Amino acid sequence: MNVSDLSAPRRGQGALIPWTLLLLALLVFVGLPAVLAGFDRGYFYQIANLALIFILLSASMHLVTGVAGLLHLGHAAFYGVGAYTAALLSTKFGLGFTVTLPLSGLVAALIAFLVALPTMRLVSIYFAVATLAIGQMLYLVMLNWVEFTKGPNGIIVTKGLELFGFSLSGRLATYYTVATVVALCVLAIGRLSHSYYGNALRSIREDDQCADAMGVSTARLKMEAFTLSAFFAGVAGSLWAHMTGYISPGDFKFSESILILAMVVVGGLGSLPGAVIGALLLILLPEGLRAFGDFRNIMVGLVMFLSILLLPKGLLGEVSALQLARRQLGAAWRNTVKGEGIGWR
Repeated sequence: MNVSDLSAPRRGQGALIPWTLLLLALLVFVGLPAVLAGFDRGYFYQIANLALIFILLSASMHLVTGVAGLLHLGHAAFYGVGAYTAALLSTKFGLGFTVTLPLSGLVAALIAFLVALPTMRLVSIYFAVATLAIGQMLYLVMLNWVEFTKGPNGIIVTKGLELFGFSLSGRLATYYTVATVVALCVLAIGRLSHSYYGNALRSIREDDQCADAMGVSTARLKMEAFTLSAFFAGVAGSLWAHMTGYISPGDFKFSESILILAMVVVGGLGSLPGAVIGALLLILLPEGLRAFGDFRNIMVGLVMFLSILLLPKGLLGEVSALQLARRQLGAAWRNTVKGEGIGWR
């Protein structure tokens, strides 16, 4: 494929949507709801919603670890900050989901920005240890600040999902709300990842000293990636709080951060489709193996070990994902041009 295959036409480029996105949209918003309605069991709706939330968490981790190359070991803490922000605003001030959703992301981003100020000069394992410490600190605050967070007793969220005062408490309405928010956030992360900004982040991942020598503000970009990933994790936390109606510190332990990181690694570092596949695999596989009882955890661990051992670049690595996207986009542009009779630039 040459570069001209990816050139944009003079007109009509805004109307073009890759067929894969259309297929995914049909699957998420038509196919899966039809299957869930056929089963008509709340348990399956819960699993679907949980998978969607972890897709968002994995995608947000992809931005900071897969694209920027920062080993982040405290991501679940910002997920918890978003959940507690939504729960406290709902119970103490009576605010609904429409207001708490963006505020949860902003509060998580603000805390991430403050804790990033003294840590962004750290590199390699030192940054990873710093994020581990930050995650543990936030977890201990959730656990021990009983007057504010209710400690280990958790918080009952008084308001469920709603849109401008209209309740979305039904199973299907809840699913569509979670799916819509996750889809919009993943699309935003995808646009950030595959832009000039994303390329600047990749330059830091590949060689931050070389990028700094070329004039790239590495410390600022690292801080922005860290803050943006925390924002999307906070949004996921708000979804979790309003969807389940109850949160506790146990939902945001260090093990959750490791699970999210494993999703990104198993799916393929630097690949957003890989992050989505990794999230689906590590959420749905344990549920599919529930019949094996306690052995399912061993089997899931074995799958993770073999995938990393045999596929060190992940199930869908960055290069494979980019090549696939280029093939699809190139074919779509050519078909559009051929159908409309317009020329290249």
